[in-house]
Amino acid sequence: MTAAVAYAAAPAAAAPCPQPPRAAAQARPYAGGGLRVRVPLRIVVGAQYRDSALSVYIKVAALAMRPEGCTAKVATLAEYLGMSKSEAERGLRDLANPDDVDGLAEVLTTRRTLPGGRGQSAHRVVRQAAPAEHFVWISARAAEALSPRLLRLYALIAYAAARNIPLAVGDLGAMLYHHSGQKAGEHLGERQAGRLVAELAATGWITVHAREGLQGRHAYEAHRHPLQAVQLEDAAPDIHDGSGPDDQDGSLASREDQQIDRPVKRTGVVVGIRRRRNAGSNATPVDNPVPAPATFRAAGQGERRSNNGGGAESGYTGPGLQLSPRVWAVLEPVRHELPAIRTYVMRRIGQEIGRQLAAGTGTERLTARLTARYASTEAPRGGDVGRWILGAGLVRRGCRLESCESGTTWSTGELCHLCADIAAAKAEAAVEPPPAPAPAPPRPPRPPVAWIPWQPPQPEADLPGPVEREQLRAAATPAAIRQAIAEHGRAGAVYLYGRALVLPHLAQLDSPEGNPA
Repeated sequence: MTAAVAYAAAPAAAAPCPQPPRAAAQARPYAGGGLRVRVPLRIVVGAQYRDSALSVYIKVAALAMRPEGCTAKVATLAEYLGMSKSEAERGLRDLANPDDVDGLAEVLTTRRTLPGGRGQSAHRVVRQAAPAEHFVWISARAAEALSPRLLRLYALIAYAAARNIPLAVGDLGAMLYHHSGQKAGEHLGERQAGRLVAELAATGWITVHAREGLQGRHAYEAHRHPLQAVQLEDAAPDIHDGSGPDDQDGSLASREDQQIDRPVKRTGVVVGIRRRRNAGSNATPVDNPVPAPATFRAAGQGERRSNNGGGAESGYTGPGLQLSPRVWAVLEPVRHELPAIRTYVMRRIGQEIGRQLAAGTGTERLTARLTARYASTEAPRGGDVGRWILGAGLVRRGCRLESCESGTTWSTGELCHLCADIAAAKAEAAVEPPPAPAPAPPRPPRPPVAWIPWQPPQPEADLPGPVEREQLRAAATPAAIRQAIAEHGRAGAVYLYGRALVLPHLAQLDSPEGNPA
């Protein structure tokens, strides 16, 4: 049996940790790391489930292990998990409704009502997993200690550690998705996944062994409970950012010392070197600066210096303009317009081009985009060309796909299928609805209703009156009462002789000895 199988089959020994919350006190916790829940892998990696669905599933599965099952309200589940009630309801809805991929409902809910009609909290259980279904063991405490996004990342790392699967930060980002906003449905990037891994490692639930995995990857170790570093009492304080410990922001001073070695004006303002105003650009060039060819240097690179001619007139005192040959190659279609552009706007244009080049957009694509836009418009030629390049010439148009360029796939030249679907949906929505059907003719008026007076019921003439009943009760005998029961029934006998006289005979008739039939 390999180490991964042994880890997934039995809980490992762990250090003592605090007791679980009172809601899971009767959930038969395992020894060592507390209660663990067997979570289907489809909930962890499925994009159809939001992050909060995993937290809700673990809590419901833990409470369902009690003898009475999970009977907690949604507000109680949200309070245990540290999330809002609406977020818990959304996660529970994803689990209770059959998903679009497999049509499975992970949580089965049974509504309960008291005999008087007053509602009770629902009873919930989890789906019985198939024997061959992939799963991962997750500690129930992790659902309460970690946020839903970090809990999903922890589950991915725990499954990979149990299976000895090498992980990269990009692999983890591909398993996490945006569930709201403009990027809904897209997976997270590598930088976002790296920040989440660092945040999860700071909580102590995982340990990242840098460059100790396969082919230089990081090795990840998931823990049953958070491991926190123990600080020794005689350890020296961290003084990298000041003279005091971190709990006092690195400083022990309570007021500013005015006796410093820098000259001070009478007003108390320190006189020193004034920092030059940053014009929205970095200190370094937009791209790696190399000597530009003579063609591009003559286009404006040599003469467009803010500290040369034109600096005092424009009011710009920033560093001199310095762009790379790739930026000048992109601006080749509008090279004759560059001398009229201000230095500040020119710097902004270089920053935008450098940002798109760093994101993976090729020089040929930017040049073709700027050429097509400049050839199809008349407005910027007599106006501010610099603002037009920033606001229209360099902006990518199309759908959310990076390969889409104004409705066309850049690599193949074919029409973008997503843009075609969007256009078809808009055309279908713009179609005028069919004319409304003609109204039906009005119904004929109903004839007036003739009300017939209701006659009150007449009393029966053969029923004895109160005087006669008093006489019968005064002369009543057991034989007469039994005869009245046989002739008029039990209700009639009670009406004639009264309940006190008839009731003993009724009890005698109902007993087995008094009813020989």
